[in-house]
Amino acid sequence: MVDASISGIDVLFLAMMVAHTEQTLQLVRLGLDRTTDPQIRALIAAIEATEADELSTMRGWLRDAGPSAMAAAARHDHSGHSDAVSALARLRTAAAGEVDRVLLDVLSAHQRTAADLARAQVGAGTSDRVRELARRIEQSRTAEVALMAKLAPAPRSGR
Repeated sequence: MVDASISGIDVLFLAMMVAHTEQTLQLVRLGLDRTTDPQIRALIAAIEATEADELSTMRGWLRDAGPSAMAAAARHDHSGHSDAVSALARLRTAAAGEVDRVLLDVLSAHQRTAADLARAQVGAGTSDRVRELARRIEQSRTAEVALMAKLAPAPRSGR
């Protein structure tokens, strides 16, 4: 059964967030492989769990919205998006002593973008459940960015 309560703007948001969340999961999984800081590991493990759950929800809603919504989601595949590719490359090639700083830098920028997308959806969306998800995403990503700022190691001097 097609869920008609989800409008085009809701589908667009969900499609963009699915792609964005897939990128986030790539970043945090690589980060878990590279960081040794226990606080950063705990944060990114929590991000991974939260976003994997949200991804499942969003994919389900897109599926329920019908074939045209799934086609829209496929068109918004940003797996090769240059910002994401660049962020992953920076993290992969970061020197051991720079991994935590680079991880927090790329992930906080990525999460700020998610918060911005979600904030826009809260104002523009038509589906109550999609707007509620957007509200939760905006709040959680904003809180994550604030926590990452506190965890960020001081820049190295002498460069």
